Amino acid sequence: MLIPDMLSKATLLSLPRMAVVKSRALRIILTALGWLWIGVAFIGVFLPLIPTVGPILLAGFFFSRSSDRIDRWLVSNRYFGQTILDWRAGVGFSVRAKIIAVVSIAASFTISVSVVTEHLGLRIGLIALGVTIALYVVSRPTKRRQPETSVKGNASL
Repeated sequence: MLIPDMLSKATLLSLPRMAVVKSRALRIILTALGWLWIGVAFIGVFLPLIPTVGPILLAGFFFSRSSDRIDRWLVSNRYFGQTILDWRAGVGFSVRAKIIAVVSIAASFTISVSVVTEHLGLRIGLIALGVTIALYVVSRPTKRRQPETSVKGNASL
């Protein structure tokens, strides 16, 4: 049995996918939602307070239910395809991705709580939501690094 974080991209691409819905109207809606979340992730690349991983995972979900072709394009993308494949395989996020996510969540919710609203109830709600999201990210599986092979010297078995 293979360890999830050691799976090759070809193996991950061959994992069972969700069935595309039969309703044409629902496929159109799901495809539109997928592109919407791709747009949010794209904006997040340039605005550090907007996350990119969550929207990409949402887009991956919507495309997996609406279009095999777009889903294959998304998971084959060199920038964010591996994140979706890892998530679908249950591998989780790298420590670096978790740190970036938690710092981004803390920064965006801090700005929202301190600048955007003065309503105490809304502030408490935003703090609770931010903490909940951060705890969720931290509680996901952590992707282990693949062992590096030594090029120096002779490797003994």
